[in-house]
Amino acid sequence: MLKLALPQIAPVWLDRAATITRVIDTINEAAGEGAQLVVFGEGLVPGYPFWVDLTGGAQFNSPKQKELFAYYSDQAVSIEAGHLDGVCAALKAAGMACYLGVIERAADRSGHSLYCSYVYINAGGQIKSVHRKLQPTYEERLVWSPGDGAGLVTHKLGGFTVGGLNCWENWMPLTRAALYAQGEDLHVMCWPGSIRNTEDITPVLAKEGRSYCVSVSTIMRREDVGDTVPYATEIRAAMPDVAADGGSCIAAPDGSWVLPPVVHQTGIQYAELDPAFVRRERQNFDAAGHYSRPDVTRLIVDRRRQSLARFED
Repeated sequence: MLKLALPQIAPVWLDRAATITRVIDTINEAAGEGAQLVVFGEGLVPGYPFWVDLTGGAQFNSPKQKELFAYYSDQAVSIEAGHLDGVCAALKAAGMACYLGVIERAADRSGHSLYCSYVYINAGGQIKSVHRKLQPTYEERLVWSPGDGAGLVTHKLGGFTVGGLNCWENWMPLTRAALYAQGEDLHVMCWPGSIRNTEDITPVLAKEGRSYCVSVSTIMRREDVGDTVPYATEIRAAMPDVAADGGSCIAAPDGSWVLPPVVHQTGIQYAELDPAFVRRERQNFDAAGHYSRPDVTRLIVDRRRQSLARFED
């Protein structure tokens, strides 16, 4: 059995250090309950770019948008700079693994472009994969860059093989298939927070993969826009009372609810997951096993980290 912690929390919006402190506090709380895996929502550190839709984000060469992007970039996570060291240390002390959604300022892509990344840290406090979202959705493309296949990997955790994807890339069939092919049987989906995203896809993908399927969302309210954020007054005036209502949930391998969607609530939910449930459901359907036909259709996945130049000294 695997005990999973499902925290539905708000970031300290656009404040990396304060949000990381909140993440560490959540890890410590989950550790006290004996959790072995804790998962967090999309872009939690330092937060989702809600301002784009509220402040004319598509206006070209806008000084306002440039200022907001620069502020966001300053608060983004640089893994090479050690911004996640405290999170890694907390997980090592707890003996617990984690999926954490961050906005990554990638050193290997100029150090200025931003990526929506899902980071897997093992129970030894080691960062084992950084999956950069393959295709940002709609207005996200004004802020985030498209990722690559380097993070399309799975990890052994107890009796499970875990994998994770960001938000709408969970709707990409071939991306899901890349994880199924690696034996994934516990699938984690991170979201910025909305039941409209989670209530349909979670049981459907659980039944498709014959896997546990976890959706973890954040919460975002007007009151979470702090005064230090540029154009905070304008953003608050345009934002509804609740911009992200949560919807975190867990579906079992037969599509039934382990935890139905929870909205408008912060806190941590827990669930005990049984790998034998997966084996029972794989008896009649296994998307990457006995029900696949690699002699007819196969998938090629390029997992090289993409960069502008290769230097040969």
